[in-house]
Amino acid sequence: MARIGYARVSTADQDFALQRDALAAADCDHVFEDRASGAKADRPAEAVELPDHQHVAAAHIGKRLRESRSMSHLITTVSELEGRGVGLRSLTEQIDTTTAGGRLIFHLFGALGQFERDLIRERTRAGLKAAEARGRRGGRKPVVTQEKLRRARQLMAKGLTAREAAARLKVGKTALYNALQRQS
Repeated sequence: MARIGYARVSTADQDFALQRDALAAADCDHVFEDRASGAKADRPAEAVELPDHQHVAAAHIGKRLRESRSMSHLITTVSELEGRGVGLRSLTEQIDTTTAGGRLIFHLFGALGQFERDLIRERTRAGLKAAEARGRRGGRKPVVTQEKLRRARQLMAKGLTAREAAARLKVGKTALYNALQRQS
């Protein structure tokens, strides 16, 4: 039976080395690799058909259920694999969905992972709301300051176009147009 491995990293500066080593130690015959966010819905390696489905013993996941971007996605993925006679084995968590205990642990870990993501989202929203209540806004500082806006209006009053005024003030014309519109 073939053993298929799956490794994923989120950013360009992350490395597959640890996951490759773990999947090689698990005697995987083939390894699919993705360099994509866990939240991304379509990942290249997921689109690849597993070779010879009837002979695949387990799809090995290199690190913390790398397949999942949400609990529902995780359950759907495992259900689809099980429907094709493929078990899922996570090397890090020692979860094997070919056993009853492994399926139970899989669902518990998946639920805890989803809970953690939801808590992070809630805390982020609460932090942004608290900062906003204190008068702080997120994002970049405006390129067109009040002083630059005042100078732009003076230049335009002397006959320059908004584009010419933006060039003299060394700001983008779109930024100047947006600042003028907000002040109208």
